[in-house]
Amino acid sequence: MYVLYEDTGKLKAETLFSEAETSLQVESASGKRSKIKRNTVLFTFEQPAPDVLLSQAEALAATLDIPFLWECAPQQEFEVASLAEDYFGHAPGALEKTALLMALSAAPAYFHRRGRGTYRPAPPDILQAALAAIEKKRRQAELQQQWTDDLVAGKLPEALQPVARSFLDHPDKNTQEWKAFDAALQQLNVSADKLLLTLGVWPNPLAMRRERFLSTHFPKGTEWPPVATQPWGADLPQNDIEVYSVDDSSTIEIDDALSVTLPDDGTIRVGIHIAVPSLAIPRGSEFDDMARTRMSTVYMPGEKIPMLPRELIAAFSLDEGQWRPALSLYVTGRMEDGEILQTETRLERIRVTGNLRHDVLNNEITEAALTDPSATVPYAHWLRPLWHFALKRTAVRDHVRGRPENNDRVEYSFEIEGPPDDPNSIVQLIPRQRNAPLERLVAEYMILANSQWAALLAQHGVPGIFRSQQMGRTRMSTQPLPHESIAVQQYAWATSPLRRYVDLINQGQIMAAAEHGVSARLVAPFKPKDADLYAIIGAFDSQYTLWGDFQSSMERYWCIRWLQQQRIKEVGAYVLRDNLVRLSCAPFVTRINGMPAMERGDAVVLDILGYDELDLDIDCRLHEAA
Repeated sequence: MYVLYEDTGKLKAETLFSEAETSLQVESASGKRSKIKRNTVLFTFEQPAPDVLLSQAEALAATLDIPFLWECAPQQEFEVASLAEDYFGHAPGALEKTALLMALSAAPAYFHRRGRGTYRPAPPDILQAALAAIEKKRRQAELQQQWTDDLVAGKLPEALQPVARSFLDHPDKNTQEWKAFDAALQQLNVSADKLLLTLGVWPNPLAMRRERFLSTHFPKGTEWPPVATQPWGADLPQNDIEVYSVDDSSTIEIDDALSVTLPDDGTIRVGIHIAVPSLAIPRGSEFDDMARTRMSTVYMPGEKIPMLPRELIAAFSLDEGQWRPALSLYVTGRMEDGEILQTETRLERIRVTGNLRHDVLNNEITEAALTDPSATVPYAHWLRPLWHFALKRTAVRDHVRGRPENNDRVEYSFEIEGPPDDPNSIVQLIPRQRNAPLERLVAEYMILANSQWAALLAQHGVPGIFRSQQMGRTRMSTQPLPHESIAVQQYAWATSPLRRYVDLINQGQIMAAAEHGVSARLVAPFKPKDADLYAIIGAFDSQYTLWGDFQSSMERYWCIRWLQQQRIKEVGAYVLRDNLVRLSCAPFVTRINGMPAMERGDAVVLDILGYDELDLDIDCRLHEAA
């Protein structure tokens, strides 16, 4: 004896092994026994065998005329066995009943299941609506398949053109358009970005990368609407001293400048002057909301997206010949050993004597020339004392660290000759030695200002956003902890308020500490334990990392373009670790498959076999160990 029963919506036929009042034990063709409930059983039969029954019933069900069945079926609930007798014209056997069960369950538009082996024909109006929906779905499936076929053939269907650019970052996966595109991806076994480029959605990888970034993070455009400015800080005392800034030629946000006086033969007084946009950006103001939205200026080769409106930058940037408000730190120190004797922080107005550009002056201002009193050096009266005191301050930090700082790495600036969104624009890589005198001098005095101002905040218990490094881990927090690699007891970013929101926040706190001293914690923009500081740290870390990743990706792209434009086929590199190498002529790191084990720093020569502007990599093989 065999039994036909339902199991999770499927028909199963197996051998009946034993029966109980509410259950049965059945055995499958493989010999596996299982227990089923009696109320799942449709009927028992003696022939044919279960596997034969199901295969023959499936074939017979495919021949049944469903519309005709609907027309001749009773308009109320009916048993499948009774309809089978009417349809086949005789008492149905197991094969006919099973075939009809399969046919009715496969046609839910025509027949509504009411119970075990019981159905009811759909009312005419409901049937027509269901058939219309089925037809619509069929046409949609045909259209979707046609779109997929076009995509596989390399043609972008017109219907997909308005939404194709959304497929990479925010696709609506419930739409026909996406389903057709996804099916094409599966057939072609390619990534979405590669297929979209092949289809011409973007003309080149550069356009795709830029638009994805800008549409996601700057959907309203990169320029702030025009803002009105005021003569902020016009009532501050003027200090008519000789002040110079040092930046590269592309810098428009001039945050910092330096001055120097020599009170006597053994003493130096250095002025570190920082632009002070905090005067115009109180906490919670419209300008503050703007800066907090971006958190930082976004840099990429050939262009930048400023954190602040350009009018605000122009009002506070320490431009040559213009009186500007500044937050000045005056450090009096001993020239002999770099010891700091006194510091003073004050708000004032200064006029920068000149905006110097290190990419213009680096060849003239060398360490040898600065050390030789007889050598001719531009701005020597300003540079030499600053340089000598900077060396002493570096030595102090090296002593604390226990070793000299490793700053002989070559960095590169990117110059784009032509539109930065045109891959055919010419790119120039300009090497910059990190230990060049002007670079070291500016870096040393920014470290001095940031560490001294961090100490000022800590001294008066004024909260700030501090930057620390311990056990190799660099992080930001509200605690003034040591920074091991810089070798200072506390450190806070505060010297770039025109382009970094953390510096802007800290500047407001420093101004309060300088003006109010021990009572500053009561009047500072951020009071102790202000939870908003923690929110700013989290948001800044995330956003700053995002901006940095985009900058790195754009620099890799333009490195690849530079290698192509220079027609370089063989390139030198040195090993970083395992199969990871850095090119000697460009800031580019890549992996070389099959490279033998080598020591860190070993020089190699690579053959360049190809370029991938989409995945931002080059295909190389080892030519020889240099």
